[in-house]
Amino acid sequence: MRLLGIDPGLRHTGWGVIDVVGNRLIHVADGAVHSDAGCSLAERLVQLHDALSAVLDDHRPDEAAVEETFVNANAASTLKLGQARAVALLVPALAGLAVAEYANNMVKKAVVGQGRADKAQVQAMIRLLLPGCTISTPDAADALAVAICHAHHRASWTLWRRTGAARPSSSSATILPLPDREGSKKDERA
Repeated sequence: MRLLGIDPGLRHTGWGVIDVVGNRLIHVADGAVHSDAGCSLAERLVQLHDALSAVLDDHRPDEAAVEETFVNANAASTLKLGQARAVALLVPALAGLAVAEYANNMVKKAVVGQGRADKAQVQAMIRLLLPGCTISTPDAADALAVAICHAHHRASWTLWRRTGAARPSSSSATILPLPDREGSKKDERA
């Protein structure tokens, strides 16, 4: 199972791809996509869309997970981050992937064991959980953490999506199941 984690941001959107083989996590790739601050907001969102689409084309994940945004004191910044996050949700959804969402504290708890861990602790645990991984950027580290979190939680989400059983109880995570669509990229991979 190949998982894509995304840490959305308007300037820099981190991404990380891992493979889950049994109970092992294997680092595949990570990086960040960038938008040009000199362009209009619409152009920047297109840049993020196109770059994330290229990541999906290159690595062909089976599922994706996106970090939820926090509300900032600056409403304009929060709104722009929300728009970048919408692109991060849209790109894998258009490819026919199920997309999970996780709160920042849930990601940290899944990776480090406690929800208030600092970035250095998260990065140290990523290196332990993904041996041989050299993290390219802080945004990529956050995205790898999101992918690891999804790897830890996906079994309950998969059961929920397939059976229609009661939704997992955590209010800090959401998954967006998508109906089967003809012509999706996922269908083309089969």
